[in-house]
Amino acid sequence: MKERKHVVMAVEDGSIAQEMEIEPGDVLLAIDGNKIEDIFDYQYLIQNAYIEMLIRKKNGEEWLLEVDKDPDEDMGITFENGLMDEYRRCSNNCIFCFIDQMPPGMRKTLYFKDDDSRLSFLQGNYVTLTNMSDYDIERIIKYRLSPINISFHTMNPQLRCRMLNNRFAGEALRKADRLFEAGIPMNGQIVLCKGINDGEELEYSIDRLSRYLPHLESVSVVPVGLSRYRQGLYPLEPFTPEDACQVIDRIEEWQKKLYPQWGLHFIHASDEWYIMAGREVPEEERYDGYLQLENGVGMTRLLWEEFRQAMDEVRESLRLCGSECAAGTKLQAPEPQASGSLSMATGRLAYPCIQRMTEEIRSLFPGLDIRLYEIRNDFFGEQITVSGLLTGQDIRDQLRGRQLGERLLLPENVLRSGERVFLDDMTVEELENALQVKIDIVKSSGRDFVNAVTGAC
Repeated sequence: MKERKHVVMAVEDGSIAQEMEIEPGDVLLAIDGNKIEDIFDYQYLIQNAYIEMLIRKKNGEEWLLEVDKDPDEDMGITFENGLMDEYRRCSNNCIFCFIDQMPPGMRKTLYFKDDDSRLSFLQGNYVTLTNMSDYDIERIIKYRLSPINISFHTMNPQLRCRMLNNRFAGEALRKADRLFEAGIPMNGQIVLCKGINDGEELEYSIDRLSRYLPHLESVSVVPVGLSRYRQGLYPLEPFTPEDACQVIDRIEEWQKKLYPQWGLHFIHASDEWYIMAGREVPEEERYDGYLQLENGVGMTRLLWEEFRQAMDEVRESLRLCGSECAAGTKLQAPEPQASGSLSMATGRLAYPCIQRMTEEIRSLFPGLDIRLYEIRNDFFGEQITVSGLLTGQDIRDQLRGRQLGERLLLPENVLRSGERVFLDDMTVEELENALQVKIDIVKSSGRDFVNAVTGAC
């Protein structure tokens, strides 16, 4: 077996590790005589109040460090590999996999399919359980790792084998039984494919999954994403507004059935279903604390609620400003920007909500010229409507020659995490030069939206 080298990348100032003279480039060999397999072993072993840490220094010397600390106190070490192990590649060939629908010539990382339970805990990734051994399940239970996010897709074992193109996919569902029996909190998702796992199959899956309550806290149902790069792949059809209505009705019937017993609505339709059906998204209380935001469940409602609260504060600020000015007192807070011109761009999915928010701001600030543009996804195809899959070139091509005002606002999810780069590797600066306008990136919250548009503090 290849030896794992856990190389220290950084040491936090004032930390125990710094006090023990651990430095970048040092290698962690063992804790209390135990070799470290990955981040979970490390996090589990450093919880003790007294540990012995074996370190190999950059010059080859080995130091056995005796550490007395508070229980659960962190050492202050960041490793070169955050997982402290290699990432596990997905062993499935799902008929709906979006990575298979990517065009050629993009970054290599965009083609990597992970199916790693450790990333489920660390980053919220969803796993199919097909890549997990009994040993992996035992470690999750031992370390009480949670929540574990599981891609169920269907509870019909035979159908699951066909959908995942993996003969072990149906049998892997038994691993969820073990997690349930151990009381491990879980979340689930179903990628719905028309004519395959919808209709009565969806009914069956919801029924079976509800038996994992309360440890399975939520399940999202999302429509399959279909790009224009599906040549040679399994033939899948897009859902219609009528289909969306049927999916919503089925899910809401189950919510009414389950909530009185469990205090959870449990099964949730993603926002895309409601927008496709032309229906208002559910009220905030029906999202059970927004457990499935990353799957697009409740994002529209949360954005709108944050926006309303921020707008109420802006109105109150304006009211107080007017009262103070009338009384001749000094203004205590900056007045929101009430004039100027700007533009905004977003994907088709978020456009109706952003348009509604924009109209409310316009009514409060009639001197503010706001232009909102809906960007069609030509790169992946018009079936892809989320702003997170927009490319710089689509934004550039569709906004070129338009009236953009003094600045252009874009949502932060159009960029790679932590970078000013779009999915197609175009940079924000390159887009600014192409459109000749200053670009402001807006964080994904209603309050940040209000602040960015009005200049409120």
